[in-house]
Amino acid sequence: MTFAPEIRLIGLSAFPEVTPGMNLAELARAAIRDAGEELRDGDVLVVTHKIVAKAEGRLVDLSTVEPSDFARRWAAAWGKDPRHIEVVLRESERVVRMDRGILITQTRHGFVCANAGVDASNVPGDEMVCLLPLDPDATAQTMHHALSEAAGAHVAVIIADSFGRPWRNGIVNVAIGAAGLVPLIDYRGQVDDFGRTMQVSVLAVADELASAAELVMGKVSRCPMALVRGYPYVRRASGESSARELLMDASTDMFR
Repeated sequence: MTFAPEIRLIGLSAFPEVTPGMNLAELARAAIRDAGEELRDGDVLVVTHKIVAKAEGRLVDLSTVEPSDFARRWAAAWGKDPRHIEVVLRESERVVRMDRGILITQTRHGFVCANAGVDASNVPGDEMVCLLPLDPDATAQTMHHALSEAAGAHVAVIIADSFGRPWRNGIVNVAIGAAGLVPLIDYRGQVDDFGRTMQVSVLAVADELASAAELVMGKVSRCPMALVRGYPYVRRASGESSARELLMDASTDMFR
């Protein structure tokens, strides 16, 4: 695989407040035009999961939630909203760790993250929380197909969310949905500059592209999409990519 000497990051901020049923591919095309750009062959569109969830109507009004006794006890112990805790538990397939008021859970998608990805940031209304998209890979595939067809070019799509990391402070964007590109690049078996054969090097390309895009998207800038231009990723046809390839198998997870 060859590498370009530079890549370009283009934040896309010309968006209305996304509501259920909106066409994200059309919103992306309009924002790209507003930025004075046009889609090019090899572009990667990175989309924050929050607008995907909003377009899907994945919002929960906490006033409609009746918390369980367990949620009430946990919330009372740590000064949390028991309704929020109840939503987190409903969205979780497995609780990985509960400590110091933090819930680390595994979602039905297979992601291990804080609070099953449920949060209230960038959501209108004091009583509303946002869930993860139902199927981020499917959304990425739909957008990849629509944008590539409209542009007459190959446009990869990544759906991104911010996750914490073991042993490191701070959060980074990672890919929770992907289409049009190989999300992992395997260097195992290749020889480095000093003749050593690589044994374990597998690069999480989709995560790195998602994280790079976050540098121009931000958290409070109303910039929910970004174009990454100039990175020579390995392409895949529509329907063949999946961010699930980035999830570690239970048999190799030392901390499960």
